[in-house]
This record gives sequence, structure tokens and C-alpha cells, in this order.
Amino acid sequence: MSWRWALARRVAALAAGSGASGAAQAQRLLTTSSGAGAALLGRQHLPLASQIRSKVVGCRGAAFMSSRWLHDAQYQVRQDGDSRSQEHRDPFELVADDLSLVADRLRSMVAAEVPKLASAAEYFFKVGAEGKKFRPTVLLLMASALKFPLSESTEGGVLSILVDKLRAPHLNIAEITEMIHVASLLHDDVLDDADTRRGVSSLNLVMGNKLSVLAGDFLLSRACVALAALGNTEVVSLMATAVEHLVTGETMQISTSREQRRSMEYYLQKTYYKTASLISNSCKAVAVLAGHTAEVSMLAYEYGRNLGLAFQLIDDVLDFTGTSASLGKGSLSDIRHGIITAPILYAMEEFPQLHEVVDSGFDNPANVELAIDYLQKSRGIERTKELAREHANRAIKAIEALPDSDDEDVLTSRRALIDITERVITRTK
Repeated sequence: MSWRWALARRVAALAAGSGASGAAQAQRLLTTSSGAGAALLGRQHLPLASQIRSKVVGCRGAAFMSSRWLHDAQYQVRQDGDSRSQEHRDPFELVADDLSLVADRLRSMVAAEVPKLASAAEYFFKVGAEGKKFRPTVLLLMASALKFPLSESTEGGVLSILVDKLRAPHLNIAEITEMIHVASLLHDDVLDDADTRRGVSSLNLVMGNKLSVLAGDFLLSRACVALAALGNTEVVSLMATAVEHLVTGETMQISTSREQRRSMEYYLQKTYYKTASLISNSCKAVAVLAGHTAEVSMLAYEYGRNLGLAFQLIDDVLDFTGTSASLGKGSLSDIRHGIITAPILYAMEEFPQLHEVVDSGFDNPANVELAIDYLQKSRGIERTKELAREHANRAIKAIEALPDSDDEDVLTSRRALIDITERVITRTK
């Protein structure tokens, strides 16, 4: 929220709603805006406070204050609202402060008494190895898009406490989700015998498989503790389901039959379990914690589900079209591990002879080259991108179906969720 806009809105509400008493409260709020007032809204912006004071106060007469203050404060709200509605805001920048807080808290949450376990658990939470912070960003934006209703008449200090208290559960969901996600990466790297992750050496390569598995287990245990502290059984059930799906999806991937390896339906179900379930159930958990209806909670879930599927579909494309440097891991990683993804499945529809290559496996590098040759002749890449676009459109429709709001912060966050969806399907890394 813009500091200036928020302060002006507060002044307008006080000056308009409570007569002389409200005007006096507005005077005190502006007087302290260089200190306590700025802290109330989360940042120290002394020049902005001075600008608002000079614009809004004008003179110290009570009669003037009740009319001119109201006029200028309302004008400031309109001006900032108009400019904000037209301004393109980077989704990651919108929640940069909360992302920084989440990162700091994660580093403290994964601290352990045993030094080696501590080093392993914090491996992907260290500055520079934190990844894109995609999931925390989506969840923080969802929290803003499903904003809690706060009373405008609440006193400043109480308002600040309420904001912190209501905001904390959403920060917790972002932290819990990221710990679960990183734990799944640690376990996946052991199963895949990976040697890189997020552009650095994988933990299993640096510290060995056993410590990697234990570090993943430790992160899951810390996530469980944080989840229990929320005290919401529905949210606990949602996140526990996501963990169950991660395990189910990984098992589906390593134990496929011949028919299942050829099935698009099986692939999409596995993809939902491995990638989309965590973000979809986390989005729904945000809505539940915000006290929204089952309908709104399901829209949040549908957004996360379709965003997650689109994300993985593009990941599968990039495994063929990207470079190891851009991906932060080896390209052609999936097919070399015998994992059949959407591009190859679509290519098999066009070239049935590819079935025989897939059935014989990819331990032989010649089979990898042959499969890629068929893929290049097919529309496998294009059709996978088209499917990703379908899911992206469904995610966008879920956001557009959320209840109407005239709150600019809510609208800005919803636009950012749509923007991040577009970025998912146009990214190159």
C-alpha cells in the first residue's frame, strides 16, 4: 500500500466521520506522521509525510481543518488511486518487504542444534540460493487479493496490531509452503541422483544422500510445527493433503507401467500431485484463514491448481528447449531419467513409431537422440504450450470471478496474480 495514499485515506476517514473529535485525531496523526504515524503504516517516509502535512493541513484552524483537510485528503486518495490503477506493478516488488521477512524467518525456523543438520537444512534458504520465491510471492499476493475487512474507525495503534495479527497467518502459510517445497526438492534430488539445483551443486552431491533425506525430513517437521500453531484444522488438512500428494506423485513417477507411460491423463494427474497440489491447497488455505466462503476458497484453489499445471507444462517444454545455465539444472534431465512428459506424449500421437523407442527406455543415448528427432518433427512443443495457455486462462478466470472490490490494494494484487500467470507461460528459464 502507498504510504501517502494510506495516510491520506486515514485522515479523510477521521476528518469526515467524527466532527471536531475526528479532526483532532487527524491532526495528531499528521503531527506524528514522521515517527509513529510512519511506523503505523510500515515505513519511514519523512518527505512524503511532510508533503501530505503541507497539502492537507494548510493552516491550523479547526473549521478549515474539517473541510480543507477532507477535500485534499480525498483528492490525494483519488489521484493515487487513478495512478495506481494505470501503473504496471512488478508482482515480486509488490510483496518485496514481506518476501524479505519470510526469507529471514525461514532462516531462523530451520536452525538446528546439530551443526551438520543445520547446514543441510538451511542450504537452499541461504542468500543467493533461495530460488525465484515463486510460491511465497503467489501466496502473499493471494492474501492481498483476498484482503481482510478492517474497520476504518479503529484507533491507529490497535489497527497496527490487528494488521500484524491478521497478516501473520498468511506469512506462516508462505513459510510452511516453502519448507514443504524445499523438502520435496531435497528428496527428489536423491531419487534422481541430481548434481545441480537452483544453479548450484545439489545438497546430495555436497553432503550425501543420507543427510539430504534427513534435512528434508527436518524441514517437514518444522513445517508441521508451524502448521499446528495456526490452530485451524481445515488448513492442517489441506496442507497435509498436499504433502500426501507429493509422495503419491513421486511414487507414480518411479513406478509407471507401459500403458501409464503413454497416457496423457496419467501424466496430468501425476503433475497435479507433484507440482500443482501444493500451490493450489496453499492458496485455498489463505482463503480459509481469511474467513472467506467455500466458493471464494474454491476459486483460490482453482487459480493455484491451473497455475501449477501451467508452470509444470512450461517446465517440461524448457527441459527440451532451455539450457543448463538458464534452468539451473541439466537440460534433457527428464528424458534421460526415463520420465515421459507432455511434449513427448504429443509427439507419440503424431509418430506411433516413437512408442517403441519409449518402451525400450533411454539408457541408450541413441534413443534419447531419436526421441528428440521425432519431437522436432512434431508439434509436441507447440501443443504443450497451447495446453499451458489453456490452464493459464483458467487461472485468470478464477481471479476475475472473485467478489467485486473497489479496494485498490485488492485490485492491484489481483492484477499482479494475472501478470504472474502470464509470466509463467512466457518465461524462458
